[in-house]
Amino acid sequence: MNDQHTLSGLIAFYPTSDLERTRSFYTQLLPFQLINDQGTCLIFEVPGGGHLGFCRHMPCLDHPERVFITWVTEDVDFWYERLRSEGVTVIKKPEVNQRFMIYQALFQDCHGYTLEIQRFL
Repeated sequence: MNDQHTLSGLIAFYPTSDLERTRSFYTQLLPFQLINDQGTCLIFEVPGGGHLGFCRHMPCLDHPERVFITWVTEDVDFWYERLRSEGVTVIKKPEVNQRFMIYQALFQDCHGYTLEIQRFL
């Protein structure tokens, strides 16, 4: 395949009604770097690859908890303690999920989206 046709990344976009709260949550509580402030959208670089975008012009969801934003780490317990200690709402304490063979913890972000931190077993 020609190099100019190679895909070079991924950005997943989600609606938000509060860009400043989003900026604070994803840069102060998580190690995500804001790489582009487009005025109505913020795009964050996710360590390990990929990007998250949050946009004010998108309609907010009726059931934001149905959206899962998952990142993978070898140290689920560290991130559980870090986010819990910062007052982030815990949905599920770290535990083994036998069905998917992962070790995971679940939180709720500032939009009501479900954050999953997981390690493959």
